[in-house]
Amino acid sequence: MNWKLSNLYPTLNLWEKDYKKLEEIINTRGDFQGKLGEYDSFLKYYQVQKELAVLLLKVYQYAALLSDLDKKNTDNAARVQKMSYLMSKLDQVTAFESPELLGIGKETIDGFIERNETLKEYTFSIEKLFRNQEHVLDKKSESLLANYSQLSGQGSEVYSALSIADKVDKEVILSNGKKVVITSGNYRSYLADLESPLDRKIVFEAIFSQYRDHKNAYSQIYNTILQKDIAKMKSRNYSSSLESYLFTNDIPLEVYHNLVDVAKSNTAPIKRYYQLRKDYLGLDKHHTYDRFINLAESSSKFTYEEGKNLFFESIKHFSDDFQNKAHSALEDGYVDVFEKDGKQTGAYSFGAINEHPFILLNFDDTLNSVFTLAHEAGHSMHSLFSAEVQPVATQDYTIFVAEIASTFNEHNLLDYFIKNAKATKEDKIMLLQQSIDDILGTFYRQTLFAAYELKAHEIAEKGEPITYETLSAIMIDLYKEFYDIDITEENGKQFVWAYIPHLFYTPFYVYQYSTSFAASLKLYEMVKEDPKNIEKHISLLQSGGNDFPVNQVKKTGIDLTTKEPFMAVVNRLNDLINELEVALKE
Repeated sequence: MNWKLSNLYPTLNLWEKDYKKLEEIINTRGDFQGKLGEYDSFLKYYQVQKELAVLLLKVYQYAALLSDLDKKNTDNAARVQKMSYLMSKLDQVTAFESPELLGIGKETIDGFIERNETLKEYTFSIEKLFRNQEHVLDKKSESLLANYSQLSGQGSEVYSALSIADKVDKEVILSNGKKVVITSGNYRSYLADLESPLDRKIVFEAIFSQYRDHKNAYSQIYNTILQKDIAKMKSRNYSSSLESYLFTNDIPLEVYHNLVDVAKSNTAPIKRYYQLRKDYLGLDKHHTYDRFINLAESSSKFTYEEGKNLFFESIKHFSDDFQNKAHSALEDGYVDVFEKDGKQTGAYSFGAINEHPFILLNFDDTLNSVFTLAHEAGHSMHSLFSAEVQPVATQDYTIFVAEIASTFNEHNLLDYFIKNAKATKEDKIMLLQQSIDDILGTFYRQTLFAAYELKAHEIAEKGEPITYETLSAIMIDLYKEFYDIDITEENGKQFVWAYIPHLFYTPFYVYQYSTSFAASLKLYEMVKEDPKNIEKHISLLQSGGNDFPVNQVKKTGIDLTTKEPFMAVVNRLNDLINELEVALKE
């Protein structure tokens, strides 16, 4: 139940050897400057490019995974810093590449590609480059920006140091006199199980005190992220920070705006659900941390093996290929299961090119952890399917389609629970709550954070000051708009913007959870109507990064430039709440 990182490198010495080899390759990349217009040099450059891409991700993957097992280990952190330096150097020595290729012209480069079969896998990357032509600068300017690439990532590094490496878990005393240590991995379980409102408040404040106590530091860190994005926007001539993140993958701005508009215009189901919960649970007020309370008592606890087997059972009606990829994704040695001191919080799947992906979990025996297992398995399956079909140049896929693979598994697992649960009132209520909470957490909550990012960037782009008061005010307004909850009444909740790591690590990322959820729900409904449609899903996973993501999704029959897929989620939520109301009255 631990990673077997020796599958990547049996010894640290072998990693060091590849690191040096990688360094040598990077040092030679600048030798091609001024020569890419010659066919032989162009061919050699891309032959080495393939070797570089495979080696770089493997070397980085090992360093990052080792560090995530123990964020307090300074030697492990140093290796990640070395990789950051090396990748920054790569940016610097290849800063000439895009301007030079654009200067050569697409017609000449297309001619080079036609002359050699091994070059054809780079057709799409060349297409993307020339699409981005208006945002690529001259050689000198690109070199100058590359010099700042390592510095531009320091905001997220400082955030990680403050939130994980330097974080001290708090011990609290519950109303029964019991002392417990509250961690990022266990607090949700306590909030779900504790009956006392005072105890839930104590646990909640133990987590959010980290962000309240360091509110000034977090606001300045986030301002660093915002200013980095603005510098990129201005330097590369984008109209907004949002466009700078969406343009490269040809994601229309209307996808983002339609998503936010649909969510903001359809908050009535959320408020109805929270009122339903408040009345049923007999709460004076329904706080944000009360969302973890189950509406029905359930003894549903799952060991990791039980959770894994439940997931496998849920996909038995799919093709053998789909099932085999699921078993491979959760193979021993590729999943680190339980929470440990210093270990990275949360969950993820990390796949390098031509390497088996690794999954990080912090499994705590809850139903939520079982769904997280299925979610991350979906990401690893995506990597495995892509590697099976795609060449090196198009094996990596965008975040936009990545979350379709993961949430598809969640939709299916939920259906499996509903169909196979014993027909008791408690089980039905529990499963309906699970599906409603899934929509609220993945679709609405992530869209709320997307709306926050958009507003924060717009304020910064106007040159207005960024303080913790500014950032908290955005969240206060959004929580009132989405949930009709005043988070100023919850000590620390107004600093939830500092709690969400994606806002610091990967700006304009979280909206893709919502778009992917909508696409995967529609795709899953298509598969339920006709099981043969699983092949559409597999084809999407096998496509890796061989096209722009909106086009990839459209090939399955789903158009995310319209509001229809998002409204389908709203309609699904209304139906589930109606069912829950009936179940609670039975």
